[in-house]
Amino acid sequence: MTAAGRRVLVGRIVGLYGVQGWVKIESWTEPRTQIFRYQPWLLSTAPGEERGIAGVTGRPQGKGLIAHLPGVDDRDGAAALVGHDIYVAREQLPPPGKDEYYWVDLEGLEVVTTEGAALGRVSHLFATGANDVVVVRDGGRERLIPFVQGVYVRSVDLSGGRMVVDWDPEF
Repeated sequence: MTAAGRRVLVGRIVGLYGVQGWVKIESWTEPRTQIFRYQPWLLSTAPGEERGIAGVTGRPQGKGLIAHLPGVDDRDGAAALVGHDIYVAREQLPPPGKDEYYWVDLEGLEVVTTEGAALGRVSHLFATGANDVVVVRDGGRERLIPFVQGVYVRSVDLSGGRMVVDWDPEF
């Protein structure tokens, strides 16, 4: 699957701010205020349902961020949005730097060892304090491989749909 049509989780609405429809948000962009430059937002409203919202404004407030969404002008309307994830279309993000990848671009890649043994496909990734971890699934089997380039991850070929890892297939 190409990056076209994919969406990337960039934040979440986590609380209310004031009585005029403002919400507190958690941003996973770098810098965190960059979330306001990626629009429209796609809010997950229910499983399989999204609502596109353009024209969101916001700013830092204390240790967090606050945002105002067009058409949400009171506390009740804002309260209905708390807990919604904020996605943007993958195409809105800048190209990654050399040897950098958006996780969404790695999902679905075939994973093989340096010896050519098939391990499965990238299901998803998650962060740890030390490094990111690639979750590779093959049927009922799941492998957790540290995403450390040059050590465990030897190459990533997005156009070819393949990641080569230095990993024991029995582990």
